[in-house]
Amino acid sequence: MFGIKKDGKLLLDNTGILQRTPKKQTLPKTALFLTLLIMTSPVQAETVVNGRPSVVLEGKIARLVVDIGGGSIVDFQLSAQGINPLVFDNIVFDPEEKFFRPMAHFLCLDRWGAPSKAEKQNGMFFHGEASRVEWKILKRPTLKGKLIQASMSASLPLAGLEVKRLIQLSDTSATFTISETVINRNKLGRIYNMVQHPTIGPPFLDETTLVDSNARKGFMQPQSTPQPQPTPLPTPEKPAVYWPHAIKKEEPVNLRQLTSDADPNVVSFIFEEGLGWVTASNASQGLLIGYLWKTSEYPWLNIWRHVEKGKPFARGLEFGTTGLHAPFSILVEKGKIFDRPLYVHLDTGQSVVRSYRAFLFEIPNDYQGVGRLTYTDGHLIIHERGRGADRDLSMAIGGLFR
Repeated sequence: MFGIKKDGKLLLDNTGILQRTPKKQTLPKTALFLTLLIMTSPVQAETVVNGRPSVVLEGKIARLVVDIGGGSIVDFQLSAQGINPLVFDNIVFDPEEKFFRPMAHFLCLDRWGAPSKAEKQNGMFFHGEASRVEWKILKRPTLKGKLIQASMSASLPLAGLEVKRLIQLSDTSATFTISETVINRNKLGRIYNMVQHPTIGPPFLDETTLVDSNARKGFMQPQSTPQPQPTPLPTPEKPAVYWPHAIKKEEPVNLRQLTSDADPNVVSFIFEEGLGWVTASNASQGLLIGYLWKTSEYPWLNIWRHVEKGKPFARGLEFGTTGLHAPFSILVEKGKIFDRPLYVHLDTGQSVVRSYRAFLFEIPNDYQGVGRLTYTDGHLIIHERGRGADRDLSMAIGGLFR
């Protein structure tokens, strides 16, 4: 399990259970052996984090942890603050989950949502195989200039796809970029989907956490649970809504905040700009996390909301190549929604690269959320809602996705 400390005393693991934890833990012999192997490098390589083999990239400002058992990004935090907003473990929904499973920010590949009944019988997973296989380290974390770089890969046996991932964490600021190359190893071309699934959880997620985006037109997914449900055709996109609003029983719902009611459960949106972004901020925690990407690569934002015992438990800030949570037969029948494709095609031997950037900012305790985001002369600027330039958050990042 992966968890986070607060004030060096409490740990919230990915089941959402708050536990008391000593500041120092004794590693098992296997973990200790792996740790000793990597102590020759000033930048940590593969190690054991909460009992799981991981790749740890540690800069002067931020820390990034990637799990080997499914490739999930399970920790991204400001080193001086120690709050990890990426908290989730799929074992919450399935206590029989295996070692290889989705956690925190995981990759949905080759699909987003359920397989068909026949595909499921043949072993295909919900959200695809990428988070259900072992990821191999191609290059251990190495400091190169102002970037700590590492690379990984995974092979998806049922899908016939390979994915290679380049991770670059800034050594001097709280930001990282990931570029992922998908290669079709099948003898024939095929359709697929690729969706990033960042998931925020408590204690960062509570009733005051604000989610903001430049998304525009959207629709509410017909299903209301993680289990596959029939999708009504030909017009699942009706009625249309506009960010940040959705509709429940003809009443408006503001998706910026989640309290005790997670309905509508999943709402999907498109963009009108070349860059898409989504942020989550918690003023009482003093932290903002955000993602930025090209909408030509990821045209959809899918907002998933989940409540446990009347409290916010998980919010998926999911961006990807599809906005319809359904098996491929339904996606092919529908084709497009709002003139945006619902799947992509990759010919045999062909590869495609998609990238995104993630970032963290410290925020004041009266922060009102993000109004807009701009990128100018190598600087990422976050503009607060309803406030002046004196409240802008700025970070020098150089190129957007490298």
